Amino acid sequence: MPRASEHFSKVQLPDRMRNPHERCLVMGVLNVTPDSFSDGGVYNSIDAAVLQARTMIAAGADIIDIGGESTRPGAAMVTEAEEQHRILPVIAAIRRESVLPVSVDTRNAGTARLAIAEGADIINDISALRHDPRMAETAAAAGVPVILMHMQGTPATMQRAPQYTDVTGEVIAFFEERLSFARDAGISHLVIDPGIGFGKTLEHNLQLLRELPRLGVLGCSVLVGTSRKSFLGALTGADTPDRLPGSIASNLHVWERGAAVLRVHDVRAMRDALTVAEAIAGYHQAFQGATDSGSENTHAGAGERTSVEARQQRTADTVNGGTHAV
Repeated sequence: MPRASEHFSKVQLPDRMRNPHERCLVMGVLNVTPDSFSDGGVYNSIDAAVLQARTMIAAGADIIDIGGESTRPGAAMVTEAEEQHRILPVIAAIRRESVLPVSVDTRNAGTARLAIAEGADIINDISALRHDPRMAETAAAAGVPVILMHMQGTPATMQRAPQYTDVTGEVIAFFEERLSFARDAGISHLVIDPGIGFGKTLEHNLQLLRELPRLGVLGCSVLVGTSRKSFLGALTGADTPDRLPGSIASNLHVWERGAAVLRVHDVRAMRDALTVAEAIAGYHQAFQGATDSGSENTHAGAGERTSVEARQQRTADTVNGGTHAV
């Protein structure tokens, strides 16, 4: 299996819980599925998916997150073969023309292994290494960063009356166990995602967002995904395509509370909102040069399109060194 270089293994994500002036990263969502809650069927051809990736890169995405299995509430599982059929050609096509970091949104070790071989840089596992007993070994062998998400139940069952005594405290306890498990398996580059909308009621989601700084005790960079989710519709009455204002409001809220990565569908709007918020907060000048340099090479040149070293350097350039590994 391909293994990340020593240089790539030392890539850092901002620790915005401790250093709020660090630049927040925007992860663009690319679902190549027929049934995702937000954009199912829109990007399930290679050409459409690659065009959307180009659009997100030009709009200021720092990472592209590619998934081939819908994990909306009540979603049924797809086979690994089908998941791979959907995502591997897209990852390969994107990698041929861009060195921007790519994460693979999968809970299946076989898919993760093949995605890394095609050029994926990060594993985003909504099951936090619980679904596939091979996943921890696969991630450790590859030496890639892993995003661990909290979810009560499975996508098929998670919204059937989720219950907590203290949702934030229980999410923290979950991550304490999962982080220990991952580190014992040899995975050192870890990010946590509290799993907004995954086995939570409206009040659970709001409490987690309100209390996000409590996750700082875990010592990991935090990714948050609120974009277009149903809790926003419950609050505003807006249908999925009309939830951009709520998505921006909720993401700016967690940005203020230390989120390091925002997983979003509307990259341009979110990057613009962050630019304004950062400028008001006085952070803008500190990394203006990094933002400018990051936008210079939207697509790799012909001589470097397949260069692992080039995309690893692009990842390093993107994440602006904090104190936590990815």
